[in-house]
Amino acid sequence: MNEKYVAQDIEKKWQAYWLEHNTFKTNYDESKEKYYVLEMFPYPSGNLHMGHVRNYSIGDVVARFKKMKGFNVLHPMGWDAFGMPAENAAIKHGIAPRKWTLENIANMKRQQQELGLSYDWDREVATCKEDYYRWTQWLFQQFYKKGLAYKKEAKVNWCDHCHTVLANEQVIDGLCWRCDNKVVKKDLKQWFLKITDYADRLLADLDTLDHWPERVKTMQKNWIGRSEGAQFAFEIPEINKNIEVYTTRIDTIYGVSYIVLAPEHPYVEKLIANKPNKDELEAFIYKVRNLNEIDRTSTDVEKEGLFTGAYAKHPMTGKDIPIWIANYVLVDYGTGAVMGSPAHDERDNKFARKYNLPILPVVQNKDNSLTFDEWQTEAHEDGILINSEEYNGMTSAEARDAIIKNLEDRGLGRKMVNYRLRDWLISRQRYWGVPIPVVYCDKCGEQLVPEEELPVRLPEDVTFDAGAISPLATSESFVKATCPKCGGEARREIDTMDTFIDSSWYFLRYTDARNDKEAFNKALADYWMNVDQYIGGIEHAILHLLYSRFFVKVVHDLGLVSYDEPFKGLLTQGMVLKEGSKMSKSKGNVVSPEEIVAKYGADTARLFILFAAPVERDLDWSDEGVEGSYRFLNRVWRIVDAYQELAKTGHGEKLSKDEFALRRELHRVIKKVTEDLDGKFNFNTAISSIMELVNAMYQFKDAHDSVQADLANELVEKLLLMLAPFTPHITEELWHEVGHEGSIHQQDWPTYEEAALVIDEVEIAVQVNGKVRDKLTIPVDMPKADLEAQALALDRVKEFTDGKTVAKVIIIPNKIVNIVVK
Repeated sequence: MNEKYVAQDIEKKWQAYWLEHNTFKTNYDESKEKYYVLEMFPYPSGNLHMGHVRNYSIGDVVARFKKMKGFNVLHPMGWDAFGMPAENAAIKHGIAPRKWTLENIANMKRQQQELGLSYDWDREVATCKEDYYRWTQWLFQQFYKKGLAYKKEAKVNWCDHCHTVLANEQVIDGLCWRCDNKVVKKDLKQWFLKITDYADRLLADLDTLDHWPERVKTMQKNWIGRSEGAQFAFEIPEINKNIEVYTTRIDTIYGVSYIVLAPEHPYVEKLIANKPNKDELEAFIYKVRNLNEIDRTSTDVEKEGLFTGAYAKHPMTGKDIPIWIANYVLVDYGTGAVMGSPAHDERDNKFARKYNLPILPVVQNKDNSLTFDEWQTEAHEDGILINSEEYNGMTSAEARDAIIKNLEDRGLGRKMVNYRLRDWLISRQRYWGVPIPVVYCDKCGEQLVPEEELPVRLPEDVTFDAGAISPLATSESFVKATCPKCGGEARREIDTMDTFIDSSWYFLRYTDARNDKEAFNKALADYWMNVDQYIGGIEHAILHLLYSRFFVKVVHDLGLVSYDEPFKGLLTQGMVLKEGSKMSKSKGNVVSPEEIVAKYGADTARLFILFAAPVERDLDWSDEGVEGSYRFLNRVWRIVDAYQELAKTGHGEKLSKDEFALRRELHRVIKKVTEDLDGKFNFNTAISSIMELVNAMYQFKDAHDSVQADLANELVEKLLLMLAPFTPHITEELWHEVGHEGSIHQQDWPTYEEAALVIDEVEIAVQVNGKVRDKLTIPVDMPKADLEAQALALDRVKEFTDGKTVAKVIIIPNKIVNIVVK
């Protein structure tokens, strides 16, 4: 074999071999237990970053390990290929979004192949290709037929100068990102999916996901935000209307000192119509309407409000309650109105103190042991009612039931379950997305495009004209359609779908990626799904993972699959940082994967990124760490060569004491690495154990001129097999160099022998009055009397015991002998 390890030559050679021989192609085989491992597919921005490398390296180790353990492994890759950046490139550079996207895909696929990732490329999908989005459109139609897709008016960000809708990300400090014009909210008809119909199932089934991080499940629970409470009305005599509010703490109703409406609430215009400060109110409303929801609901943003000058009637006391508008209430969350009970809600308390509104305590701690001021830190908790008329003395739970019954009897309220989750707005006024397969006929109304006419293709004769509400509107050939019901003239829907739709079912398409008759075959989907191990960043914990769960539940209810959760196991890897910060061009701390691979090889990049930190934690990039990983692979190269030279003795002979110890270390490491990889994903400690084995092999080589051939072969083979999932190229090369045929990645995972782990002898310390004076090598579990005799007979021990009285001998079996003398 070559004396020097040249990573680049080896890696190109084996990458070509794997592609030519379809080494990682996967077929349906019901005789074998399947294992589906999947990393979240990337947006084809043009180049991989180190976060990608970490994500894919983790998945690749799992896939290779499971394959070696005998599983039928599905490990596919594709492209989340629709989205705004391609459209922005079209506007900025005049390049068609499709061309820009496909060129980026080609480059990133090349980069993935250069990392030696074990994907079955025959299953590759790209969401922007017609053979994929045809079925995205078909699935939308199934949702529509089931009553889960509908169109209604919704508020969107609107730039009056550009005449276009903007995503929240395109609104910067209230201004359009393109022209710096003020952005306003505008009502437009938009498409929604009724995810709220599945809120209870999405919440309850989180408890079945035993192999998901608790953090992610908590985030989803909070996002769904199920609460049990009451909805009731405040009368507004001035406009002869009732304002509905929802609360989980109706036991604090007697503490209500104000009501807050969202500035967009439909009653606000009437309430402020004749008020002397109308101009001030309208300016505040304009300002708040143009803030995005994240800014308005963030706990860090100061709560601001104005008194409308109007009052509502308290339903229990009849008192006048001032009506305010404020930035923290959203019109499309709940009823768009909230009651302010400032003694028992932290946000209400801050708002009341800021604007000098009354703060009336109506719930005291249960044993009345604290003054109200002392209880402020826990004043949101249940207790005993005070200052609440006939309900005084009741517990909060008792009072809630009694007050709700009072309101129900008077027709003013009712019990209600409420959710933070809202229906999923999927309309996008963009070109580079899936066209919504609907047409509009003046005679027949809204109609689905017939299934046999799918896909509704993206036209190429569009212009990215700022004067159009959607680029699709600029294509006359696209907009003009025929009504499938009456045959008359119709207009196509010019919105495209949210790209989260594409990523909500791609894992199903991988199970049957080349099917041109259906989205996927049920038998194949049922064989491969669920995904056994899904791997991706924590930033996808809410939207992508929640939407995917919703999609699969609907697909299950449609009878297309037999399960209703997509991902059995979830691993959220940490970020790759440099100098403590996330890598970014603006910070100048980006490390290019291509440069690392060109200098050190893909195996080094993979090894470092898997060894440097536990997978769930952030990883701080270290040039020294990369160098260390490269040096280790060079040590592996040299030790394999060295053991070929050392293996000069015969076969089947009894091992020497040192050979036996080296073999024991080998089997200890096999056991440890197997445990670290088998569901624990402790890649860093697994690699550390392999490094310990390599060190032991060097120590033996330095002390001996030869090793039994059987042991040398076992050491080399099992070392390479354990390293293979982490560093696939060097291990493939060395596997063949030592005389094996066939790919190392198609071999069985090594097993350890319990007998090899048995220790016959141990080295123990011999102390005199607690200080180590000598050592003994003894048989394991040597009788205490014999051990004591041998310890006392040691020359070094006699120096400290002669002429003295041995008071006692303390023996810790297999560890220490401590002789106490006077």
